[in-house]
Amino acid sequence: MTQQQEVLSIRGLSKRYRGRRGVQANDGIDLDVLPGQVVGLLGHNGAGKTTLVNQVVGLVRPDAGSITLAGVDAVARPDEARRLASIQAQANVPITGLSPRSAIELVGRIRGGERRAVQARTRELVETLDIGAWADVPAQKISGGVARLTAFAMTAVHPGRLVVLDEPTNDVDPVRRRLLWRAIRELADDGAGVLLVTHNVREAESVVDHLVVLDRGRVIAADSPGGLAAGLRGTLTVELDVVPGAQIAWPATVRDVTRERLRATATVPAEAAADVVRWAQGLVETGTVERYSLTAASLEDVYVRLVGDSGGGAHDPDGATTDARTADAVLGGAA
Repeated sequence: MTQQQEVLSIRGLSKRYRGRRGVQANDGIDLDVLPGQVVGLLGHNGAGKTTLVNQVVGLVRPDAGSITLAGVDAVARPDEARRLASIQAQANVPITGLSPRSAIELVGRIRGGERRAVQARTRELVETLDIGAWADVPAQKISGGVARLTAFAMTAVHPGRLVVLDEPTNDVDPVRRRLLWRAIRELADDGAGVLLVTHNVREAESVVDHLVVLDRGRVIAADSPGGLAAGLRGTLTVELDVVPGAQIAWPATVRDVTRERLRATATVPAEAAADVVRWAQGLVETGTVERYSLTAASLEDVYVRLVGDSGGGAHDPDGATTDARTADAVLGGAA
């Protein structure tokens, strides 16, 4: 694909935060987002994801590299590039004094939408996300999940060429998370390029077209979901809900065991599935585990293999987008 065909093209992007620790937040990152494509950006806390997002929307200036957004040099012309992007940040934009409906419509109008079109799109999003019961309730009386869905709707009501979503499903209940993933997919299907920052690898698997994995500021893997999972074909994942204090003696066929306090997972060859089911059922019968499941290996398993489960990414001093600067980005630089 040529650069003109890409909504977002990043080449050699580097950012080091000065100070006592001199953290290298981004280190030579290459990344592309095409129209109609959802690109997932994965990585531990502190892997450099939010620093990358902040550079794309002009809130942080890179030390080296280029960012081109819909043909605009986003480093040299950040205000113009920001108008071409819509962002849902980690932190919800404060909308105290407004209702979700009025906040969504306000952003749509500020971003240049025609009044009737914005009102119609707002009604559509309220229905799609199933937040009609709270649409006209003062914002200070709504839950965190409804606030998160409202923030997404504010981003999607009149989207830019690029839509950036930073952990959009935080605080959202399981039923509405499904609705939200569907709405994210529809944004891309309508022609926007979507850059999706998420920890929810398993759920995001259903909507992403391409995945970029960051670790300590570097891209360590980038491919389609199928391409990344190719190495785990013929592999199953066993998950156990462990009784507190119980010890697990794993069969010799299992690999990649991870253990939390009450949850244990491992991978097994598909041909060993029957033996593993019998073993796990025995643990249930003896009261060692409460339940088990055996499923096809997922992108979450790929991700854990790539970066481990220690959360050991470099500290990102800009790891949470904050209110004033992010509000400007949400409004496309028009505020």
